[in-house]
Amino acid sequence: MIMSRTEARRDEDTAAAGPLVGRLLDGLPPEAVLTDPDVTASYAHDMASFCPAGSPAAVVLPRTVEQVQHVMRTATALRVPVVPQGARTGLSGAANATDGCIVLSLTRMDRILEISPVDRIAVVEPGVVNAALSRAVGAHGLYYPPDPSSWETCTIGGNIGTASGGLCCVKYGVTAEYVLGLDVVLADGRLMSTGRRTAKGVAGYDLTRLFVGSEGSLGVVVRAVLALRPRPPAQLVLAAEFASGAAACDAVCRVMAGGHVPSLLELMDRTTVKAVNDMTRMGLPESTEALLLAAFDTTDPAADLAAVGALCEAAGATRVVPAEDAAESELLLRARRTSLVALEAVKGTTMIDDVCVPRSRLGELVDGVERIAARHRLTIGVVAHAGDGNTHPTVCFDAADPEESRRARESFDEIMALGLELGGTITGEHGVGVLKKEWLAREIGPVGVEMQRAVKRVFDPLGLLNPGKLF
Repeated sequence: MIMSRTEARRDEDTAAAGPLVGRLLDGLPPEAVLTDPDVTASYAHDMASFCPAGSPAAVVLPRTVEQVQHVMRTATALRVPVVPQGARTGLSGAANATDGCIVLSLTRMDRILEISPVDRIAVVEPGVVNAALSRAVGAHGLYYPPDPSSWETCTIGGNIGTASGGLCCVKYGVTAEYVLGLDVVLADGRLMSTGRRTAKGVAGYDLTRLFVGSEGSLGVVVRAVLALRPRPPAQLVLAAEFASGAAACDAVCRVMAGGHVPSLLELMDRTTVKAVNDMTRMGLPESTEALLLAAFDTTDPAADLAAVGALCEAAGATRVVPAEDAAESELLLRARRTSLVALEAVKGTTMIDDVCVPRSRLGELVDGVERIAARHRLTIGVVAHAGDGNTHPTVCFDAADPEESRRARESFDEIMALGLELGGTITGEHGVGVLKKEWLAREIGPVGVEMQRAVKRVFDPLGLLNPGKLF
């Protein structure tokens, strides 16, 4: 019998991987199991810097719940670790492979199973892309609010795993507030359903919330029931320029203390504005030290923007420019959405921090980051979901320069320490993963770590699910 080169290579890879691949192929089609090292290497890590990643024994791309169950039963039988993955847009190393693991990529489970305008829910598989869901429910006059900056590529399963947020969190909240129920494949292959599809429900422990943000360490989400809202009116955006970050943060405090409910309230510092201009040629005002973007999706957004504009002027804004229409608003939002990519272009590599502080301490964090940048002789741009205190200080550095890389890592840690000193948390929406394991222990303390490990043992007694993450 004459085999093709592809078939011969597959046989060689299968033999090298031992019984694992053979057992996987007993319940999976051949095209769902990848073993070519050149291919599996591309699934080894997410977008985080300074996070070690191992070499997976195999990458599996299931299409059905039953196939996921087969993978977990096989892994349990052979005591092989499993790393669940979405689109790998994460920024903490939570999706990084470990040596000899099965990478369980859920991107092919990408069906929207149901959209119900009456119940205001969507039922989806984990591989559905966030933007695809938003557009699909929009056709029914509905709205799925969580919108991470990577919304065009990130998946709902990944959003659930990391409890991600987005620009609209100040008004609409984060992913956890929209997950009503889950179907989860446990470590031993059993299928468990949590939560509900009703508007209300308080039966038993809230296991649904437990899985949101668990980074695949407790089970594999294979279906989600998501809450939807009626689609709001198109939002209008205002841009306010400030001569200092402190003044912009003062304006944020005035807006929130005044009882206003913007649909977004975003901050970009001078470094970020320049980076966006350099990449996009958008002509943002580089003379400003801080640019604040506020938006309202109310029935009379112009009136709301006028009120917020007055508060910005009272805080020292040098210029306040409300957008006149949706097109101008979208242009400003595009600047904010491209900021992290633009900062990456400054030096080629970035470490994106995710410190969240009380709104009242936001100015102290921004000033502290500026001092840290000067002390380490680094470029650090600050972008923030200012309305909820969630900042993304972004360290720009040359990864080929060992000395600069060392200073980058030290500055990153100092920013997290500053966040905790100000009464904040080490992550508002990116998760812990590998990058912040040490800092999670500092934040929650030894008793907290002990309790979280105890929960992990209940769901995953053999420690097979995403080992080495969180703690």
